[in-house]
This record gives sequence, structure tokens and C-alpha cells, in this order.
Amino acid sequence: MIKHVVFFKLKDNSQENKKIVQNRLLQMKDEIWVLQNIEVGVNFTESPRAYDIALLTDFKTKEDLDIYQEHPYHVEIKEFLQEVSIDSKVVDFKY
Repeated sequence: MIKHVVFFKLKDNSQENKKIVQNRLLQMKDEIWVLQNIEVGVNFTESPRAYDIALLTDFKTKEDLDIYQEHPYHVEIKEFLQEVSIDSKVVDFKY
């Protein structure tokens, strides 16, 4: 299995905006067939090191992760996130 973890620092980090982003990310579950599992966490800790959103997704193979990266719905989500985020970090690993 492959775990794809992404952290986002949002331009507007209000709880209301975090919830909007969370809901938008969770919609991928019904749209992208290679996505085995998705979790979207909303940060509540105030810290200069903190990011606002954590996206955790699972895939059976690296090839499935590659399909996800190019899927039109995911591309649309990435464009949305580029508009609302000021920074992001990613980690991909096997487990």
C-alpha cells in the first residue's frame, strides 16, 4: 500500500474556510476510483509550525498514485488548492 500525505497552509485559515477545503477534498472519494481511503484533518493547534489541513490518502500501488495525480478531478482540486493555499508539503511512502 502507498500512503500519500499532504499538508496545506491556507491563505484564509478561519475555521469556516478550513471546513470548506475539507469538504472539497473529501469529494474526491466518490470521483477517483483508485483512491482506497481518504482522511482530511483540520488543524486546531495555534503554532508557527502548524499547517491548516492534512490530507491522507491510500492507494494499492504507486501506479494507482500516478493515475490519481493525473485524474481530471484531482487536477481540478489541485488548481483550487493552489488558489487558496500559500504553501504545501508532501510525503509518499509504502506501508
